[in-house]
Amino acid sequence: MNPVQDLENIYQDAVREVDPAGLIRSYIKLDGRQLTIQSPDKKISEDLSRYRQVIVLGIGKASARMASAMEDILEDEISSGFVITKYGHGRKLNKIHVREAGHPVPDENSLEGARILVQMAAAADENTLIINLISGGGSSLFCLPADGISLENKRQITRVLLASGANIEEMNCIRKHLSRVKGGGLARITSPARLINLILSDVMGDRIDTIASGITAPDPTTFQDALSIVRKYNLEYKLPQAVRDHLARGAQGKVPETPKVGDPVFRSTDNIILGNNTLACSAARKTAERLGYHARILSTTLAGEAAEAGACFARLAKDIDSDKSDMAKPAALIAGGETTVTIRGKGKGGRNQELVLAFAVELHRIKPNASNIFFLSAGTDGSDGPTDAAGAFVTPSLMEKMKTIPAQAEAHLKQNDAYHFFTNTGDLFKTGPTFTNVCDLQILLVL
Repeated sequence: MNPVQDLENIYQDAVREVDPAGLIRSYIKLDGRQLTIQSPDKKISEDLSRYRQVIVLGIGKASARMASAMEDILEDEISSGFVITKYGHGRKLNKIHVREAGHPVPDENSLEGARILVQMAAAADENTLIINLISGGGSSLFCLPADGISLENKRQITRVLLASGANIEEMNCIRKHLSRVKGGGLARITSPARLINLILSDVMGDRIDTIASGITAPDPTTFQDALSIVRKYNLEYKLPQAVRDHLARGAQGKVPETPKVGDPVFRSTDNIILGNNTLACSAARKTAERLGYHARILSTTLAGEAAEAGACFARLAKDIDSDKSDMAKPAALIAGGETTVTIRGKGKGGRNQELVLAFAVELHRIKPNASNIFFLSAGTDGSDGPTDAAGAFVTPSLMEKMKTIPAQAEAHLKQNDAYHFFTNTGDLFKTGPTFTNVCDLQILLVL
């Protein structure tokens, strides 16, 4: 066995399983002019001769790759198209224009891209079929603020929310109520066109109202909910005055609510999940078993503070190694989900790197001579927070170094500075863009 290579192979096979182009080609077929979409949960058939035009739209880190697959399938059936993706995730397509924009903080391209996409969507009528490709990252990439809210306001909101410790559902509740397109807003704009949304889920539980801030789904949250989240995280005086005023007016009924279940704007809308974290974790388990490990999926809904999750994994590793677990060795424990980081320091990193650093600190504390424990936590999109790394490793080599640098490791953890710690030790995991996005993966190997 080569455990470090095994970690990489398990991760790569998991990511390959949720390749959006492969999923689209598996689930979508065109026979003559009959388009069939067969997902695990739903089947849709559309006679394209019924429509005057077919438009392909898309928002998210995987949208350009998804659009490429749609071009291969639909070819000349596509009238026009426009997708917005993260910088470095674009590609040149034939009929579908690609705009790269800012993530995780929106920028001018996020705003301009949203204006173009909305203009195309608003021009659609009942004789138009829109195929909309949604993946994670859309909350930042598709930015069209409500009246009175500026782009700089939205940028400030995003930074405050990312640092607050709020989970993705809480962040999106606030975003929805400051936007013209989130929380069902895009479905409202496209109505009465036929709207089919193909979705790659980066949200635990595959909540369509949360993925990319639920642009095509009924929104169960309210302005009052948004204000409650602001108070919960003590954000009242960290948000711009225009934002606080807008949320307050909404709670008073002076700003229209987001569309809810039963709203007629959703009559011609279908939302279809193509891939998710569960699919990736299942592929990771199969690869681990093929490589000779006794493999188990711990969870596909891992949440909470990244540092706490990392320490928990270290304790699980010790239990498995000490035969206090029912897992036989060599063992592979797989998990997925999306943790959060409450930023208290001034360092650099992402939730995966912070999780791994906390793992190393805790493992050094409880089992300083570990020589048979290997760990990787990484984002399936290939980027962890505002860094060029997908995540980081813990290996016996790092644990040997930890004997002389435990205080430095703890200091980096307190400063949320995992990136520079792992840069110094050489344990960053860099993949470049994977062109997919289904939350994070954690892989623990105990030999």
